[in-house]
Amino acid sequence: MIKNIIFISLFLNTFLFSKSITIAVSANVSYAIDSLIQEFNKQYPNIEVLTTTSSSGKLTAQIVYGAPFDIFMSANMKYPNTLYDKNLAITKPKVYAKGTLALFSKSKRDFSNYKEILTNTNIKKIAISNFKIAPYGIAGKEFLTNINLYDKLKPKFVYGDSVSQTVSYSVRVCDVGLIATSALYSSKMSMYKQNENWVKLNSKLYNPIKQGIVILKYAKNNKDARLFYDFILSNKAKDIFKQFGYKL
Repeated sequence: MIKNIIFISLFLNTFLFSKSITIAVSANVSYAIDSLIQEFNKQYPNIEVLTTTSSSGKLTAQIVYGAPFDIFMSANMKYPNTLYDKNLAITKPKVYAKGTLALFSKSKRDFSNYKEILTNTNIKKIAISNFKIAPYGIAGKEFLTNINLYDKLKPKFVYGDSVSQTVSYSVRVCDVGLIATSALYSSKMSMYKQNENWVKLNSKLYNPIKQGIVILKYAKNNKDARLFYDFILSNKAKDIFKQFGYKL
């Protein structure tokens, strides 16, 4: 009987004091989100952070149609601004990090001249994110346009619906890919080395990928969501973003 009472007491304590928040996370942040959550939980161990990852465009559509997310971490400012204008976000969008692009190859190459790599006749397939729904795809298109290669290379494009899918295509089916630098700092990509398998692309050749965060209407009375939101804008989170190749 006493054991049963103790068990019920422990269960009730867990139920009452364990809290959860749900974050809609753009695909490029999926590589850093575990480290961010681990650091957050050092301060707030009783708050469970649940994540859903996809392209920013798809996540925005889900939110518009009523998906119960507390926070949205987008790959650009356009989508959070859209949600704020529709009164679906209760905070004005703020930049939490700036993403960067990299040219990646699973095979070792001479990255001192990436134009030669891109225009090499042996390069048959180039992975790039779908610029209709993925901000990193927009940046990739801008970059290739600004170096006068977009029209020439377009027939070789294999489009990923998100950064993570583009990374998968780059590794599995394409010769090279324009991907989020953050992906290259994940444990799964650690075997690929800078200047041998990848190089950061000149950020002056595409518009800054300003990534925005908002608290959504669904979390209006969720104080724990505010704690996570404040953490993402903190110096500790900024240090983690830097480790994953973001600019601040």
